[in-house]
Amino acid sequence: MRLITRFELASKSEVELQGLLKEAFNELVRSKPHSPERRNALASIENIQFSLAMSGLVKAP
Repeated sequence: MRLITRFELASKSEVELQGLLKEAFNELVRSKPHSPERRNALASIENIQFSLAMSGLVKAP
């Protein structure tokens, strides 16, 4: 999985962000421990959660 940046997420709707969050989570589950794919999935999840929090849709971690 490639890293999804906060810049990319800035123009996404709630539905798009939720869909990306699901995809990133599924990629995390499929990834091997300590792999670049796992690191990118984790970072992407953090970025997506941040974007959702900034738009007031979910609480920040």
